[in-house]
Amino acid sequence: MEQEYTVVEHLTELRKRLVIISLAFVVSLGIGFAIATRILNFIKMQPTAANVEWNVFGFTDGIMIYFKCALLLAILITLPIALHQIWLFVKPGLSEAEAKGTAWFIPASFFLFLAGVSFSYFVMFPMMLNFMSNINQSIGATETYGMNQYFSFLFNLVIPVGIVFEMPIVIMFLTKLGIVTPASLRKMRKVAYFALVVLGVLISPPDFISDILIIVPLLVLFEFSIIISSWTLKRTNKRLAEMALKE
Repeated sequence: MEQEYTVVEHLTELRKRLVIISLAFVVSLGIGFAIATRILNFIKMQPTAANVEWNVFGFTDGIMIYFKCALLLAILITLPIALHQIWLFVKPGLSEAEAKGTAWFIPASFFLFLAGVSFSYFVMFPMMLNFMSNINQSIGATETYGMNQYFSFLFNLVIPVGIVFEMPIVIMFLTKLGIVTPASLRKMRKVAYFALVVLGVLISPPDFISDILIIVPLLVLFEFSIIISSWTLKRTNKRLAEMALKE
């Protein structure tokens, strides 16, 4: 009976956290709709968009880009709130030391996501545009783009890369909880490489150079995650040894 009550408590707590996240997303989406026009005009003034005419080839192109921009802003605003609610949900199952040790994962995850978005927008996106533009010019093609093509390409790049940049912090968190180890990560390296290559091909334009520009950072992130996992495991074992000596 006690176990059944505990399950009900957990489900009630989960519902509470999901409601808070949902409300935060709705409010964030409202903020996104309010400032999406300013963000789009800001992007339009950037060097990567200087030579791109914002043509529309369908009646819904403008509103779809407006909605996608608002949605991206809503995700950015909601992300730290969602991470905090998830941490509050799992906190009762953690020891006091684990709770303190994992609290900083929330801001770290958010900043890593921003770092991924920034890297993809300021580094990868211009490189891909320049490469494809040079190819088009070399074959004498006339470049006529619509804003839908421009922003769809942009959003399809920055959001997945931002999520993938969460890999080191997720691996660190799972290592701290004992779910993964550096040894298990090394064993699954081939499978992980294959999955990351497939992901890189899916989110990049259909050309070899763009694939390489995305796949290489993904593989580097995975290897960095293994190093982070090793470092986390050593620190955890050291802390446990010190606690055992004190006892």
